[in-house]
Amino acid sequence: MLNFTTDISKIGGWLTETEARFLYGCAKKLSQDSLIIEIGSWKGRSTICFGKGAKDGNGAKIYAIDPHTGSSEQRRWYGKVNTYDEFIKNIKTADVDKYIVPIRKTSVDAAKEFRWLVDFVFIDGAHEYEFVKKDYDSWFPKLKSGGIIAFHDCWHAPGVHFLTAIILLTSSRVRLPKLIDTLTVMEKVEKNTAGERIGNLTFIIYRLLFGWIGTLKMDYTGTVK
Repeated sequence: MLNFTTDISKIGGWLTETEARFLYGCAKKLSQDSLIIEIGSWKGRSTICFGKGAKDGNGAKIYAIDPHTGSSEQRRWYGKVNTYDEFIKNIKTADVDKYIVPIRKTSVDAAKEFRWLVDFVFIDGAHEYEFVKKDYDSWFPKLKSGGIIAFHDCWHAPGVHFLTAIILLTSSRVRLPKLIDTLTVMEKVEKNTAGERIGNLTFIIYRLLFGWIGTLKMDYTGTVK
């Protein structure tokens, strides 16, 4: 069971409680042979949500991809960053490390060596458009049809907002978008229907009008470095 207050609220990160419970629930529902890709682990806040879900569910495996040197934004804000040791300590303290495979690489480099199809992709790395697009281009082909892709910080980070809007407007491979605080979540399909494409467009308008509400819930906790 995920207890937001005791499990992750003191771990550095921006994930809201609603987002945390969503990630936990998704991991809990997945089967033992399911694979979750997390791009951008920071200190393990979202990783632990996935890990707790896997532990309470069927034991899905989480690949936590992060060089742990901070994104380009974080390095501009804070200077030199190294979060790996704290990340490892946090997932061990949460007793979920057996479900997690840390990969200290960029998502692009990790994707080149990754041979399996996956069930869930969570993108929360560098938020500039070029980097989010590289994450998407590298991992969407590895996502199974019927799998879920989720983008964090989709309203207030222009790069994420713009890319997800383009995907929803132009791709025939996604449908049923949902807004969960600052997460934009969508399902991969072989080919969406005309009605689903209209639904994608409607979602973009809805998110533009109401996405700010989830942003107000964000509150960084924990130390930066």
